[in-house]
Amino acid sequence: MIDLTGYWVSLITEDWRFRMFTPTKGDYTAVPVNPAGRKMGDAWDPAKDEASGDQCKAYGAAGIMRIPGRLHIAWVDDNTLKVETDAGTQTRIFNFGQPQSQGGDWQGVSMASWDRPSSAMGLAAGGVGTGESLKVVTTKMKAGYLRKNGVPYSANAVITEYWDRLDVPNGDSLLVVSTEIVDPTYLATPFWTSTHFKKQSDATGWNPTPCSAR
Repeated sequence: MIDLTGYWVSLITEDWRFRMFTPTKGDYTAVPVNPAGRKMGDAWDPAKDEASGDQCKAYGAAGIMRIPGRLHIAWVDDNTLKVETDAGTQTRIFNFGQPQSQGGDWQGVSMASWDRPSSAMGLAAGGVGTGESLKVVTTKMKAGYLRKNGVPYSANAVITEYWDRLDVPNGDSLLVVSTEIVDPTYLATPFWTSTHFKKQSDATGWNPTPCSAR
């Protein structure tokens, strides 16, 4: 079992221009949207989201890991791991046993297990894996956005994540979250991302902020 607890800060190593800034409306670069997804994305209106109280659409389970910020990971009990984000002030609950939630909210229901050895991608970068990966499968979410410019995912999306901790030669510890999103409603093929974080020694910089639709 790997130790993922503590504070982690985003390393923007992939899709910098789509994560540090809100892309323009209609920009679907590298996301395999199908015609229904493109139609939904073309109708994106952040003012409408704000008016309806849906400013957290980009902060749901399928999008939150891509928003730059910090994570705080801690065990709630022997079967429950909690992941808090300061961006959007969201909380993900990873259940190793029976979930308490029925879903239907931004973060859905996440079932967790310890799975395969640490990813070859991380080892190739010079890191040393510290054990098994944490596998998380999330379903039963509210529909939301893969990116802040309204690229959609539906309530029927299935998210599969592998969380790997890598200890690199300079003494840093990295967290790599490899994600597959399957959503035939809006995606023509699965959407893959790899998101990186660096371990912090304390809570420096932790700054919970509300969701922003823009």
